[in-house]
Amino acid sequence: MKIAVLQGPNLNMLGVREQNIYGPMTMEQIHEQLEGAAKQNGVELEFFQSNLEGELVDRVQECLGTVDGIMINPGAYTHTSIAIRDALSAVSLPTVEVHISNLYKREEFRQKSLTAGSATGIVSGFGPFGYHMGLIALMQIISEIKMAQQAQEAQATEQA
Repeated sequence: MKIAVLQGPNLNMLGVREQNIYGPMTMEQIHEQLEGAAKQNGVELEFFQSNLEGELVDRVQECLGTVDGIMINPGAYTHTSIAIRDALSAVSLPTVEVHISNLYKREEFRQKSLTAGSATGIVSGFGPFGYHMGLIALMQIISEIKMAQQAQEAQATEQA
């Protein structure tokens, strides 16, 4: 099982920016902990971060046929990017959107996620632990999809 972990703008500044909102952990520390949890479950992770919307769109598109699912924190693009939403819809992969802070306790403009409509689910407000929750959710969703595909293949074989 392979999962792409995509990080949007300013997430490379975690641990430095607004620690009262995002906490002291760096993006690299979050990735290290996530990598450890993934390895324990036989999951391969690919990490990507960009401050540029187009690069994130490109990376989402590159996920088609190369990964089983996407975990994305679109950062500020959550509230503005129809392009990222459209890319997620186009690849149609299981996707979990993760936010360190609780969007609904933030400014009004941050309470609307344009990208959420293309996500399978959202984790918001649990700090860096939200990435682990997202990983667990994606592993479960992907496993269920694979089991359903295997059952369909077995049924097709029986009917042939």
